[in-house]
Amino acid sequence: MMRANFVRSVGCVLSVFLLVSLVQAEEKAAEKLSAPQQTAVDEIMQRAEDLKAVNQSIWNYAEVGLQENQSAQLLIEKLKQDGFTVKSGVADMPTAFVASYGSGKPVIGILAEYDALPGLSQKTVPFRESQTEGGAGHACGHSGLGTAALGAALAVKETIDKHQLKGTVRLYGTPAEETGLGKVYMLLDGQFKDLDICLHWHPSNNTNVHLGSSKALVSVKFTFTGLPAHASVSPESGVSALDAVELMNTGVNYMREHVKEDARMHYVIIDGGGQPNVVPAKATVWYYVRANTHEDLERNYKWVVDIAKGAALMTRTKLAVQVDTDNHELIPNTPLSEVIHGNLMTIGPPEFSEEEKAFARRIQQPLIEEFGQQFPVAIDSRVHTLLESKTSSKGSTDVGDISWHIPTGGLRTTCFAAGNPGHSWQNVACIGSSIGEKGILYAAQALAATTVELMENPEIVTEAKADFDQRMKDRKYITLIPKGQKPPVKIR
Repeated sequence: MMRANFVRSVGCVLSVFLLVSLVQAEEKAAEKLSAPQQTAVDEIMQRAEDLKAVNQSIWNYAEVGLQENQSAQLLIEKLKQDGFTVKSGVADMPTAFVASYGSGKPVIGILAEYDALPGLSQKTVPFRESQTEGGAGHACGHSGLGTAALGAALAVKETIDKHQLKGTVRLYGTPAEETGLGKVYMLLDGQFKDLDICLHWHPSNNTNVHLGSSKALVSVKFTFTGLPAHASVSPESGVSALDAVELMNTGVNYMREHVKEDARMHYVIIDGGGQPNVVPAKATVWYYVRANTHEDLERNYKWVVDIAKGAALMTRTKLAVQVDTDNHELIPNTPLSEVIHGNLMTIGPPEFSEEEKAFARRIQQPLIEEFGQQFPVAIDSRVHTLLESKTSSKGSTDVGDISWHIPTGGLRTTCFAAGNPGHSWQNVACIGSSIGEKGILYAAQALAATTVELMENPEIVTEAKADFDQRMKDRKYITLIPKGQKPPVKIR
């Protein structure tokens, strides 16, 4: 009985503490922006038309990872025109860059992404219609992601000049996020080593601060080599690499029964031979292996490698393993999340017109017809409550690796119709429309206001670092990428 009363008492105390924390967060959100923050927010709106044009250009370029030549060059040109010092082609990636302005501490980094996804070309219309048949499209909204990051950096630069702020703003051009490459190899190259705080954002179906984690991921290719032969005349002389791939995939599919529920293994065969009458002498299967923690990922990855070795033994083939990248789970940061949330609330979300809502409703229609989904709203324009998530998201990001080294905070803003699935043609249409543009400008304002607040209040940086140290206390960064390996120039 005494124990039950104690538990209830503790529960009441925790509930009161949580309520007080939420009230304090909302009170903070009700505060006005400082004069320098207001300068940054106003600067975004003064540049609105130029930023919309940047988004449209990158949206039209629709370049996939490590091929974002025009997109990266456009961002670099805009930064140089405003007085940023730019290092391009960093970490052996032609489309990676680092742009800096200001001096001294704190050094605040803002992440920019600009890669598209293959096969998802789409016009800005609320029905499926490719702009370029078979072409790529910004189905994750990265045209807007890079644009808002650019806008935030330029606005902070103007604010530093006008208000003589101490600090450095740095825009990181990080390519190939969709394959988890850019940030990891930039990190291993030391590009983030003197950063104090890292900020990031992502287009979404809603506006919130993600105070939670993500899945760790390893991207790995297994190549089997055998011997060619005529598949009908002399099959006994051939050693089939495709047999090895198929046996490996079967083994992994049996493995699924005995891993934790958060584990994910998915694959595509990117080379399975030329034609049926030739025994395939070479075959490659590309795997993503995921788990909620990198520790679990390491165990699952080792198991998958063992299965591949077994397949090679069964088929008398030779095996080569190529780890392209290794992404760690995201480490959240409470002080940074609270500051970002406060700025989202203070600035306030954009309003969407009846025409934009009607566009979104038409976007939703195929999902209603095909899957019976229901959507209470066309566009979710709320700022959602800040709560720390105890469960990991089902996606992965190379932002996670930065968060293992530097206090990192991120936000999402509404750029898509409510309920849009990720990596969909619906997202391509929305990010290229006025719906996406409003979310882009809002994200730029929040990023800029947060960067300025950190420069004005270095004690927040200290708090963020203390939170980071506490969360990293029992963690050790281990990468599955071989030491000294250069980023793969070609993904497939």
